[in-house]
Amino acid sequence: MSNTESIVTDRFRVVLAQCNFIVGDIAANAECIVNTAWRARDELRGRIVVFSELSLTGYPPEDLLLRADFIARSAQALESIAQRIDGIAAVIGHPQQRDGYLYNAATVINDRIVCGRYYKQHLPNYGVFDEKRYFKPGSEPCVVGIDGVSLGVTICEDVWDDGPLEQSVAAGAELILNLNGSPYHIDKPRQREQEVIADRARANRVPIVYVNQVGGQDELVFDGASFVAEQSGQVVMRCPAFVETIDAVDFQFNGGWRPDRGTLTPPLSLEAGVYGAIVLAVRDYVNKNGFAGVVLGLSGGIDSALTLAIAVDAIGAQRVEVAIMPSRFTREISITDARQQAESLGVGYEIISIEPLFDAFLTQLAPALSGYEADTTEENIQARCRGVLLMAISNKKRKMVLTTGNKSEMAVGYATLYGDMAGGFAAIKDVPKTLVYRLAHYRNSLGAVIPERVIERAPSAELAADQRDADSLPGYDVLDPILQAYIEDDLAPVEIVERGFDAQTVARVVALVDRNEYKRRQAAPGVRITPRAFGRDRRYPITSGFRP
Repeated sequence: MSNTESIVTDRFRVVLAQCNFIVGDIAANAECIVNTAWRARDELRGRIVVFSELSLTGYPPEDLLLRADFIARSAQALESIAQRIDGIAAVIGHPQQRDGYLYNAATVINDRIVCGRYYKQHLPNYGVFDEKRYFKPGSEPCVVGIDGVSLGVTICEDVWDDGPLEQSVAAGAELILNLNGSPYHIDKPRQREQEVIADRARANRVPIVYVNQVGGQDELVFDGASFVAEQSGQVVMRCPAFVETIDAVDFQFNGGWRPDRGTLTPPLSLEAGVYGAIVLAVRDYVNKNGFAGVVLGLSGGIDSALTLAIAVDAIGAQRVEVAIMPSRFTREISITDARQQAESLGVGYEIISIEPLFDAFLTQLAPALSGYEADTTEENIQARCRGVLLMAISNKKRKMVLTTGNKSEMAVGYATLYGDMAGGFAAIKDVPKTLVYRLAHYRNSLGAVIPERVIERAPSAELAADQRDADSLPGYDVLDPILQAYIEDDLAPVEIVERGFDAQTVARVVALVDRNEYKRRQAAPGVRITPRAFGRDRRYPITSGFRP
C-alpha cells in the first residue's frame, strides 16, 4: 500500500514497545498488546506503537506453528485486538495463513481498521533460526500512510540483507519500522547497531526504528535494546537492555522525516550484558514454567557460587534454597565458604552429608565391582548421590534444580551424567570458565557476595583426595582458547596448532569434545550467550566416524 496523503503534521511520535511475551499464551500476549497500545496513546501521546516480531504468539513458537488450532486462535486474537485499539495506530507481529501458506506477518491497525499487512521476505535458516520450516517468504513491500507520513514495514532479517528495504524506499517509505525477534549473544547489540542498521540506514538514506522483544525463552534470551537510527546511521535513541519498557521518539519534517534525539541508554559492558542475560533467562524460565523457586548444590567452588548469586538476583533469596553436601573429600574450607555465601545472600541452606549414601552404594556394589581398582566410577557415585538429594528436594517443594556446570566442563565432559548434570536449567552452561571468573568479579563489584577465597582458590571437583581440575585438564587459560577455536570458529586441529598451541594438548581436547556429545545431548537446557551454544547452534551427531 502506498501513501498518497499530503503532509498534515510536522511532528510524528513513534512508540517502541519492548515487551516480554510468553510463547503460546496468545490471550495474555493479546492483552499485553492492547494495554501497551493504550499506554502508548494515553501516557506517551504516541501516534503509532510498534511491537516485536510474532508478538502475538511469542517468539519463537517453533512447531506450535504446525497446529491449525494455534493459527486459528492467533487469527481470532488479532481480530479482537483490531476492535479494541483506537486513537493510535499499532504494528503487530503474528503468523498469517493465506492461500494455503503460512507467513511471518506484521499488520498495521489504525483506529480499528487494518490498513496494511506485510509478509517477511528474508527467512533466516541458520544457527537458532529455522523459519523456512514454517513460513513461505513474502515478496512485496508494505508502505502505509499515517497522518501523511509514509511508513515502510519490515521484519527482522529483512533489514540485514538487500531487497526489502530498497523496495520500501522505492515505494515511497520515508521511515522504516522494523519488528524483531533477535536473541542475544556476546557482541550482538553492537553488531546490530554498527554493522547492520547503521549501514542500511545510511545506504538508503532513511531512518529505521528497530524494535526487539525482551525476555527468556528456553535457551534463548532476548535483550530488547531497541533503538532508532537516523538517515546518517547514527543511533539517536536506545532502550535499556533486558528490561520491559515503552519509550517514544519524535520525528520532525525538515526536508524529510528526521528523529529527535531521545533517551540514549548506554550500551552494557561484556560482563554486564552476559550477567543481565543470564539473570533474565533464569527468572523467566522459573516464572513462566510455574516453579515455586530453585534449589542448587553449593560446593564452595566458583561455579556454584556464581550460580547462586544469579539465582538470588533473578528471583529473590526467599525463593532460593541451597544444599551443601559434603563427602570425605570435601575440605572444611569449602563448607565454610559455602555457608558464608548463603548467609550473606540470606538464602536458606541445609548441610546434608552424602557419606552414608556413598558408603551404602559402595557396600551394595562391592560384589559386582570386586577385583576392579577405584577410578572415576567412585567419583561419579558421589555426584549421583548429590543429584538424588537435589531432585528429592525439587520434587517435594516444587523448586527446580538449577545446575552449576560451565561451558568448558560441558565441552570436555568434565561433568557427571545423572549427577551434577541432573536438573531443570543450566544457568552458566554456555559460559566458559575464564568468563566465569570475570562474571564473579563483576557481580562482586555490585556488592560483595562471592567470597574472595572462592574466586582465588584452585578449582576442584573434590571427588578424590587432593583433587584439582588441573590434574585432569589443561589450565583454563589454555583450554578455553582451544575450545573457542574448535567449537566457535570450527577450526581443524592443525589450524589450532598453527595458532601456537601444543599438538598433543589440542588432540586430547578435541577428542574429549567429540567423545562427550552424548552427555551434552542429555544435559539440561541452558542460557545461550555465545553464537555457538551446545544444542540449538552446534548440532553434532553422537554416533560419528569422522575424526578431525
